[in-house]
Amino acid sequence: FPYSLDQTPVLLPTPRAVTRGSLMQWFDQLNIQPRIVGEFDDGALLMAFGQAGIGVFSAPSVIEAEIIKQYQVAPIGQTDQVRQQFYAISAERRLKHPAVVAISTAARSNLFASDAI
Repeated sequence: FPYSLDQTPVLLPTPRAVTRGSLMQWFDQLNIQPRIVGEFDDGALLMAFGQAGIGVFSAPSVIEAEIIKQYQVAPIGQTDQVRQQFYAISAERRLKHPAVVAISTAARSNLFASDAI
């Protein structure tokens, strides 16, 4: 990994997804040419096709355990060269709603401890 991905059947988000651009840039930098066998707007559908053995797919490492459990798939590699960003958008300068504060706090301490939110 990652050179084993060259000519491997790959399931990708559609071209308008930010993650798709990051993945394609990473493939280009490594001179990897995956064989794209499916493009999806729906991440769950993409993973279901992966579960069926149609191709490999990428997913955020923060939900790796859940994906393995739900789709009975196994990771083939990991890179820190492709990143996905998550945002909590609020009209308020400071988060006030208890649910939004709880989600933001949990994300900062559990999911993204090494990254700024």
